[in-house]
Amino acid sequence: MMETMDTSVDLPGRWIDIEKIIKRSGPFASPSFEPDTKASPNIMNGLQNDFKVLVIGAGGLGCEILKNLALSGFRNIDVIDMDTIDVSNLNRQFLFRRKDVGKSKAEVAAAFINSRIAGCNVTPHKCKIQDKDEDYYRQFKIIIAGLDSIEARRWINGLLVNLVVVNDDGDIEPDTIIPLVDGGTEGFKGQARVILPKISSCFECSLEAFPPQVSYAICTIANTPRVPEHCIQWALLFGLQDASLEKPFDPKQFDNDNPDHMNWLFECAKKRAEKFNINGVTYKLTQGVAKNIIPAIASTNAIIAAACCNEVFKFCTDSSGYLNNYMMYNGLNGVYTFTFEYEIKEGCAVCGTNLVTFEVDKSNTLSTFLEKITTDSRFQFKKPSLRSNGRNLYMQGLLHQSTVPNLEKTLSELNVQEDDEITITDPALPGNLAVRMRIKYTS
Repeated sequence: MMETMDTSVDLPGRWIDIEKIIKRSGPFASPSFEPDTKASPNIMNGLQNDFKVLVIGAGGLGCEILKNLALSGFRNIDVIDMDTIDVSNLNRQFLFRRKDVGKSKAEVAAAFINSRIAGCNVTPHKCKIQDKDEDYYRQFKIIIAGLDSIEARRWINGLLVNLVVVNDDGDIEPDTIIPLVDGGTEGFKGQARVILPKISSCFECSLEAFPPQVSYAICTIANTPRVPEHCIQWALLFGLQDASLEKPFDPKQFDNDNPDHMNWLFECAKKRAEKFNINGVTYKLTQGVAKNIIPAIASTNAIIAAACCNEVFKFCTDSSGYLNNYMMYNGLNGVYTFTFEYEIKEGCAVCGTNLVTFEVDKSNTLSTFLEKITTDSRFQFKKPSLRSNGRNLYMQGLLHQSTVPNLEKTLSELNVQEDDEITITDPALPGNLAVRMRIKYTS
């Protein structure tokens, strides 16, 4: 029978390595760094009592991050994850065991850390990050994200930028800045970055660095599907909106993490494929298209999680200058890292002017224009709705059917003139933001 670990007291020598950093200065320490002494152990008190950290995601990256933070001395940690444990997670998400399959990732991860590391208090939340209000996020000194969803990362980035208070003189109030340390992996590649809302470039500024999700022309999906992915996209774009198709859920509440919702999507796509004699629609492929699943490797997760937690420790303790502001890692052929500074993008929808200029041929139809903006890596739109000059050009939801005929019309036929603005809203955009696109005709 395995012995139960006593977590009521620290192990001998528990803080030796941490004390080497926080009890003496060094050439890389911040000018404001004041080493701990026996009389005033301020940094240690901060780690153990004052510094509250939020971890978003308890998957491959999240498990590593939680372990690293707890062993680095942080004791007040919250973790948010809406997912449950699948058997496929067990090869790399080491806080979980076979008996945990089907349970909440956040709850199991928190219980594991709390049971193994003395004094650590990890509070789990099984929910979406959107379910928490602004006051919840304001309580944290720093937030660290280990998400595999670009949409979720865009949302938390937008929220933290909006939480920053600018006074009447145009100066930022420092106490309202909550840094975001963002980590991401894809196979043997990964990245870690530090985002200081309204000071450094935000996540949205560098959106084009991420490869856009594969997309297809809307007219092809609607009229002439040729491959299984077209049928799955049809179910997502049109099937969910079709009131004549019976659904066991509210289409407005479609959740690609809900098995019942995904089963309906699979069956809908399969019927569409049968109608056009297309083979190859499977449940696994449906998941891949709907969730944009990417591979994960344990060693990459460990490296990126270590880099992220290192930045959190440096920021909270002032023991060294933090990353400015992006580190990329590539382990595909050997080991390669590169650090550089992403600059604020002037037309950024979150922290910039929110106005971009877009060149398009005057003869292009609205369908072609939609295809161009959805494949443009700067925006990463999913289901865009377009308005210009007070008129709906193309809309999702209830107004979808009434605007479909516009797809075959040119922008000039829709009275979109040179230098006119098209306002684009999309579920992928954080909050209630919209992109203002100024049209420039090339011919």
